[in-house]
Amino acid sequence: MSHKHRISFAAVSVLIIIALIATVVPGCSKGPAWKAVNDQLIKEHNLQVRERSDLVDTGVTPSLEGGKVTNISSLSVTEFAPGVTGQMYWAKGALVNFMTMDPNTEIPKETIPGERVMIMLKGSVEQLVSGEMVPMECTPVAPAYYFSTGWIGYQHFVYLEKGAENAVKAGPNGAKFVEIYYPPRLDYITKSGATAPASIKEGSFAAKPNFPANQVLDLNDVQRTELTGVGGSWSQLVNSGAIHVSNLFMEPNANFAHHIHPEEQLMIVLRGEIDEIIMDQTVNMKEGDIVYLPGNMVHGGKLSPKGANVIDVFWPLRQDYQDKYDQRLAALNAIIPAGEKVKLVADGQTSTATNSTKKPGIQFTEGPTWMNGKLYVSSMYFDIPAGTWALDPKKSDLIVMDADGTYKYLISGQMQTNGTQPSGKGTLYVCDMAGHRIVELDPNTGKVLRVVASKLADGTRLDGPNDLVVDSKGGIYFTDPQFINDKPMRPGKTVNYMKPTGEVIEVVSPGEFGMENGLEISPDGKILYVNNCYHDEKRMSDVENWVIAYDINEDGTLANKRKFCQLFLHPTEYDLGTRSATPDGCTIDEMGNTYQATNIGVQIFNPKGEFIGMIHTPMFPVSVAFGGENFDTLYLACWDKIYTIKTNVKGLVYPIQAK
Repeated sequence: MSHKHRISFAAVSVLIIIALIATVVPGCSKGPAWKAVNDQLIKEHNLQVRERSDLVDTGVTPSLEGGKVTNISSLSVTEFAPGVTGQMYWAKGALVNFMTMDPNTEIPKETIPGERVMIMLKGSVEQLVSGEMVPMECTPVAPAYYFSTGWIGYQHFVYLEKGAENAVKAGPNGAKFVEIYYPPRLDYITKSGATAPASIKEGSFAAKPNFPANQVLDLNDVQRTELTGVGGSWSQLVNSGAIHVSNLFMEPNANFAHHIHPEEQLMIVLRGEIDEIIMDQTVNMKEGDIVYLPGNMVHGGKLSPKGANVIDVFWPLRQDYQDKYDQRLAALNAIIPAGEKVKLVADGQTSTATNSTKKPGIQFTEGPTWMNGKLYVSSMYFDIPAGTWALDPKKSDLIVMDADGTYKYLISGQMQTNGTQPSGKGTLYVCDMAGHRIVELDPNTGKVLRVVASKLADGTRLDGPNDLVVDSKGGIYFTDPQFINDKPMRPGKTVNYMKPTGEVIEVVSPGEFGMENGLEISPDGKILYVNNCYHDEKRMSDVENWVIAYDINEDGTLANKRKFCQLFLHPTEYDLGTRSATPDGCTIDEMGNTYQATNIGVQIFNPKGEFIGMIHTPMFPVSVAFGGENFDTLYLACWDKIYTIKTNVKGLVYPIQAK
């Protein structure tokens, strides 16, 4: 053998040795063990690999094996202070810690070594913010709760910058919250019993936080952003300068195709379940299940009939998500000015009418209408404590309120009014629900001028007119959901039309809705929108949480029933199978945007039925109407309180003028 051949043989031997070493020494291979399968799947599904130039090796070893699902209950419990424990997991760029605090326990003051996003999950705390202890709480309410109290409440969060002082004191009932750190806290890793590097390398990112630092905010005010572009997933996004915290809702039975992204992802299921596709495997994930998805690992998913709520943490921050969030916010701010929040103008628990000392001054608000510089709104009595919701006209009132919140009783103890509308003749149409009729009132004295409608054309008595809208011909559409004390005279819940001649006809038959309630007419007078206030599988299955649209025929009858917009639900509705956002009253602006009062806020949709945004109120918004000097203020009737919020648009004036 020549010298030349001996050198070649030696070189080959060295290469073999290097290859053998690479199989046993971490970091010497070209990638993790799953990379080959992942690369093949990328080719099979024709996925485009994106790389990020700002990714750095932080030096942190993830606590979870990439692509392997486990449950948070299997993680060790770390004590941070007496009565304060946490369960944490982390990746290279973010650490997630679910913290539990016993009543009145404390986390001592500290200077945090990185950015911190903290979201309340249960109970209350006082959080140190800019040198002051600020209250934070979470009141996750189920339907049974907000139907007895009207309280929606808050879910507070806060973003603290690196180097900020942090301290937390739990309330009298304790607290649970999740905190997310960038970069991962090395002292937390050490506390958990894992090995932390001596130091950490931080990257540099161009993104900016989408919420101000050192300010307690409400997650309910964070607008839902559609992430997929074709429906199926909606997220409330909170980002620091480096990470995205995605409070994500995935719709029932939605499918998410195989996809990749260069950002690493930490995922935990809070509610529901999903068949998560992880490379070439499918794993059923339920409440408490967590998974770490390294950058560009192929994944997807199929949702259960109940959908799922999850928290995703992405590092680094996803620019595509940020762009979608910016688009969502721009669409909403075209209607609701940036930074505008609801303002309380009348509290029925603390104020009384100027012409009465009766308390509470306002009970259950319904049917607001602005007319002649004043708000007319029904204050209805229901036997809510007994759970019967029985009516009592003798305890009900019709209120007239000035813009400053000062109000008096226009009618007291005479009838249980509900929906109200200007007649177009200077008078007021009012649904006398318990009286089985619609009446016309003098808006100054409350005197009943005439009975507008009480029977159908065949002589059948109306059951309980609830809400109404006047068309350009002087006709009236009204719902009759049979929400009354006495025996119904009709075979079911209906929508009716009183023709300009006074004849009343049925235009939506019994059985088409679970419970028809609020309704509106489009600005051109051609479409009637009807919402479904109540749903269960025994009553109605195809309407569920949809607002329904109908074409209006020349004679006032309806045609072409179709789904217009799908309302967001409280998460418990999916678990209970009730599928109702309890949409009650609604209104519309000059451009045809509709505003639906639901049990999680006022949901806004454009004329195509596309979601624009949501207005959060602490109390359940029962109904909504435009008013104010320029007709650009929304009045929100919320249980026993009235709120307002300014807008960039004007409400549609009634009766509408057909174009």
